[in-house]
Amino acid sequence: MPPADAPAESDTAPLDPADASPEPAGPPPEPRPGTAGPGAGTGAGTGTEDTLDLKLTEELLGLIGEDRRRAAATGGASSGELLTDPGTWPGAATGAGVFHLVPVVLERDLALISRWMNDPAVAAFWELAGPDSVTADHIGPQLEGDGRSIPCLGVCDGTPMSYWEIYRADLDPLARHYPARLHDTGIHLLIGGVNHRGKGLGTTLIRTVADLALDNLPRSGRVVAEPDLRNTPSVAAFLSAGFRFSAEVDLPDKRAALMIRDRTYRDHL
Repeated sequence: MPPADAPAESDTAPLDPADASPEPAGPPPEPRPGTAGPGAGTGAGTGTEDTLDLKLTEELLGLIGEDRRRAAATGGASSGELLTDPGTWPGAATGAGVFHLVPVVLERDLALISRWMNDPAVAAFWELAGPDSVTADHIGPQLEGDGRSIPCLGVCDGTPMSYWEIYRADLDPLARHYPARLHDTGIHLLIGGVNHRGKGLGTTLIRTVADLALDNLPRSGRVVAEPDLRNTPSVAAFLSAGFRFSAEVDLPDKRAALMIRDRTYRDHL
């Protein structure tokens, strides 16, 4: 994901973590292949991959079908529920304050996120600089999609200071480029202001969100990310947050470092 490096804007009003975005329903999003950005080491990538174009392998389709049949038989999540709502996840205490993920409401959050996207450090990785409509065109399809990608604000002590996309990596174009496992969870992020960059906050929040995902998505065995290999602060932040470097992967718009945080080893890294 793009830069994990953008300050909480001083003119930003505190946001109530109870606020939630409408449930996504419709065509899937077009997540960026990046996963964090400069400065704080959470760089996201650029890219124009379209989740709609993803051709799932027969094996993965079979696994998904089996998983949905099992869920229906045991009273679990419905076949349409691809991710739980991060807005229902509990807060996490961090050195920067109590952190919550709050699903984006476009009418409320667009101006702030667009301002972050126009920060040169962020734009270098996300490539969403421009008028608010550019950011809206990126986020809107996710909000209207089938729930495989959920855009969120990262809020510390009531102040929005980062942007996240929590997504099903096994149903994303990324799955074409690595041996995806059923229910792999992907993360994209940026830190929304220079005042928060270069202080280790990216590492703290990456670990926090990865742990929240593993705690609240019990069927997910791993959290994955793919920062640009050139974004050494980002790669370093993921390593410091307990991710392991798995491979170099050639994505359509970059050569990326595939980073993985395994549920099995989370207590040891």
